[in-house]
Amino acid sequence: MGGLRERWQLFAGAVVAVALGVALVQSALQVMAATDRPQLPDGLSGIERARIREGYAGAATLLGMTVMLAVFLTVFIVSTTFGFTVVLRRRELALLRLVGAQRGSLRLMLLCEALLLGVLGTAAGIPIGFLGTYAQSKLLISLDMLPPWFHAPWDSGSLYAAAVVGVTTALSGVLAAAWRASRITALEALSDLPGTQPVMTGWRWFWGLSSAGFTVLLVITAQAAADLVAGMMIALLVMVSGSVALSQLSPIAVPWVGRLPALVLRGSLVADLARSNVLHAVRRSAATAAPLIVLVGLLVGLWGTFGSLAKAVGEEQRQLVTADLVVGGPVAPAPDIEVASPQISVPITVRRKGHTVYSEAIGIDPAAWQRTHKLRPRKGSLDRLTGRTIAIGPGMSAEGYKLGSVLAATINSRPVKLKVVAILPETLDVGDNFFVPRALTPDGRTETLVKVADGIDPAVVAGRMDGTVQSIADWAEGRGAAQQRGNTGIFAVLMGLAGVYAAVAVVNAIVMASADRRREFALARMAGLTRAQVIVVALIESLTVVLIGVLLGCVVAAAALAGVASGTANTYGVIVVAIPWRLIGLILGGSLVVVGATAAGTAWTATRTRPISLLGGRE
Repeated sequence: MGGLRERWQLFAGAVVAVALGVALVQSALQVMAATDRPQLPDGLSGIERARIREGYAGAATLLGMTVMLAVFLTVFIVSTTFGFTVVLRRRELALLRLVGAQRGSLRLMLLCEALLLGVLGTAAGIPIGFLGTYAQSKLLISLDMLPPWFHAPWDSGSLYAAAVVGVTTALSGVLAAAWRASRITALEALSDLPGTQPVMTGWRWFWGLSSAGFTVLLVITAQAAADLVAGMMIALLVMVSGSVALSQLSPIAVPWVGRLPALVLRGSLVADLARSNVLHAVRRSAATAAPLIVLVGLLVGLWGTFGSLAKAVGEEQRQLVTADLVVGGPVAPAPDIEVASPQISVPITVRRKGHTVYSEAIGIDPAAWQRTHKLRPRKGSLDRLTGRTIAIGPGMSAEGYKLGSVLAATINSRPVKLKVVAILPETLDVGDNFFVPRALTPDGRTETLVKVADGIDPAVVAGRMDGTVQSIADWAEGRGAAQQRGNTGIFAVLMGLAGVYAAVAVVNAIVMASADRRREFALARMAGLTRAQVIVVALIESLTVVLIGVLLGCVVAAAALAGVASGTANTYGVIVVAIPWRLIGLILGGSLVVVGATAAGTAWTATRTRPISLLGGRE
């Protein structure tokens, strides 16, 4: 308890991280428990009930991802905090060894401190969790994942689970630091040179190099895979392994990359001193940059990967559709129109093996549809789509439907038996589930694909059309944009969560470092620097580390997107990659503001004491 009380500023960030983790886990589990028992009002149609249940499933998936991310980041911050405190308390721990403390006693001391930290964080996080339940419910309602009437009732199991997570993550995060603390020898108490201790430990070398090697292997595999789906799956692994590799190797990577901005920082005493601090205060720079590397690598990589998927959907549709225009309504025959393929969407209910699917069926003319599309069935033939038949679209292609089987369906409240005559292959756009003959869908929402006659300008034909008219390029881009809008809400939640944790980790690292820099600042002032100059040095140093961390994180994201670029090039003949420049700018700008304000504030606080008071005796 004494260690926490005397060095509370070192553990404040970890307590905040545990409290956030407990609050998020508690609120997420409580909302997930409510989504598992959906309360649906009377009077809803089957398709409305299916869409609400689908939204509940999506919300549960997002909350599950939130819980896993919160636990991972909490352990990361706690382990970083205790790892840094072991470095800062090295002489204190060595003195304990000198007076007779055993290795097991040091490990037990740090475990007890972590236990107290976990209890404090849990106690602070549980009340926040009650507010978090309300906030998460409102957020998911605003993202249209949950209906407006959704309510998450009290669930005691979520509170107990969150308390266990809070204490467990705190204890898990301290294990590596406790082992390192037990390796400190009593003779180190006689040395006043903690900087001589190696920054790169054996385990850090092992995890850093093994993760880096695995990342390089994944990037090579992605280039050789020549498949978009494989490239995307590999990209997800590259983000994780690359972030771990550079965060573990940050004591080497940060000074090496720091030589690039160091070229700009030349020219003044203050700039040169800040540059030297970045290059030589390796442990401090790495502790600040590591959370940013993980944040940028994961968020930019994820957003870029799924943004590329959305763009690939548009490119795929552009290449699969041979029409020239898409008209929002029926189109009458005309001499300048070679073929018009109307598509009429109506609600459909399909019952199969005790399972009911609520979806939409698209009524088509098979001959016209095949003249405006390149996609062909992988089983059966669309030429047989006449009478009471059905074709399984790309959205249901992998659901195990059998060619020749008979499905019990309901179209526009009319029950009908339909024979499966074709099964189309899967595509990236999984919006089309079922196709039926147009005679079975007399009424519904109509969209017509128009292929103009040879030598006719599509713009001329579009000019005389009534209703909404789009070119195929604009229509395909809209299909991709619709998918991206569905991803935006999910990533907004994950980005906000990761951003908060990264801010806590970075601020925590700066505050911990400043607690050990009082004598350094005092020496600088005794050497002739003013208080303002010392604060500017700390500010420039921290902002430089931010630039380095964001740059290294972008390297991880670029490695992940390389596989996506190769997959799209091999699949579609063109490179389709979405680089989230706005997200990078937002992360960079936010990091500069948060880190700059923290660095300036902590430096101002650390320099309030007169230099002679600090240098006159050892704290």
